[in-house]
Amino acid sequence: MRATCTSDVQQVLKWASEHGVPVVPRGAGSSLSGGASGINGGVTLSLERMRDITVDPVNRVAVVGPGAITADVKSAAAEHGLWYPPDPSSVEMSSIGGNAATNAGGLCCVKYGVTSDYVLGMEVVLADGTALRLGGPRLKDVAGLALLKLFVGSEGTLGVITELTLRLLPRPAGAATLVASFSSLDAAVQAVVGLTARVRPSMLELMDRVSINAVEDMTRMGLDRAAEALLMVRTDTPGESAVEEIALIHEVCGRHGASEIYTSTDPDEGEALLAARRAALPALETLGSLLIDDVGVPVPALPSLVRRIQATAARHDVLIAVVAHAGDGNVHPVIVYPSGDCDAEARARRAFGDIMGAAIELGGTITGEHGVGRLKAPWLADQVGRDVITATARIKDALDPCGILNPGVILETGDRSPDPGS
Repeated sequence: MRATCTSDVQQVLKWASEHGVPVVPRGAGSSLSGGASGINGGVTLSLERMRDITVDPVNRVAVVGPGAITADVKSAAAEHGLWYPPDPSSVEMSSIGGNAATNAGGLCCVKYGVTSDYVLGMEVVLADGTALRLGGPRLKDVAGLALLKLFVGSEGTLGVITELTLRLLPRPAGAATLVASFSSLDAAVQAVVGLTARVRPSMLELMDRVSINAVEDMTRMGLDRAAEALLMVRTDTPGESAVEEIALIHEVCGRHGASEIYTSTDPDEGEALLAARRAALPALETLGSLLIDDVGVPVPALPSLVRRIQATAARHDVLIAVVAHAGDGNVHPVIVYPSGDCDAEARARRAFGDIMGAAIELGGTITGEHGVGRLKAPWLADQVGRDVITATARIKDALDPCGILNPGVILETGDRSPDPGS
């Protein structure tokens, strides 16, 4: 079913509730955790046609349909000198409704936060077809329970979002971008810890040697193939403070053993440098089948997490690339294995679970921005505890008593065998 308006969504959900038919909401389908995957006997409710974008430059908000592509929202805001900060790597293809459903993050999170920090209001349809309007174009609003926050990140299990009111910011005047090469991954991660203790960059990204070489194979950008790690750091602090901040970033990277450091204040060149980071996942897909983890830890625990990822790769004899939104501790270990190799796939799955276990033990999370979906649901209780799972189930039962909305997402407790195709 391809909905074009809230009324379409209401009709589908009323019918589905009456007949006990599962409904899976779907935007652009860019989910990496299986949250938008259709299920047998269910209705896949596509919101891709609901793409309206209206910018109010006076109130600095945008009212958008859930099917609007993130990059289009950013472009519409830019026409008014405004900026929508959330910046997932899938910005050119992911839908804004999917971003809200998973509380997506991205490259700018280290300074500007995640999607929930920019959702001021929404229209959402409950399982029985009831449409709720929550929040609105107000920067401060504490009337009643914080239901708005409840639906952001609920992955389509509590309701279907049909409209979003997003907070916009004035566009930063400029930015400086720094790229530093390191001869060891550990040194690069230690530099991240040193940087976050002293500055708050607008981006702080990491790539390891596997991802560097995969990107270079695909793009021929001239990346340093001998580097064990690259850090890509951006500051958008205005005026003379920007000069001081980039100098401090340069100094910290040098003190942690950076072998080469390059800085640019040209916006186009800065975007070209960040293109390597955005290309990491497509490049790694050329190497084989992937299992993509999405764990996060407190930044001081990053060195320990990276070492445990490396140990996991050796223990299970699998290739694991490490790319990260390093400034906020969100790491994407990408497990690569030969397509069709059942033994390698089994080892990859065991490694996947071990990495999530390591993140939990280090005080972290099984997902920083991709959502729990179907892929990670069996591990959720290990992180949050059974009492939280029970409370979550009570909320789900209250809003979706027939259990038709995205069944199996978040609250599934089945087999710990992630499907690489999810």
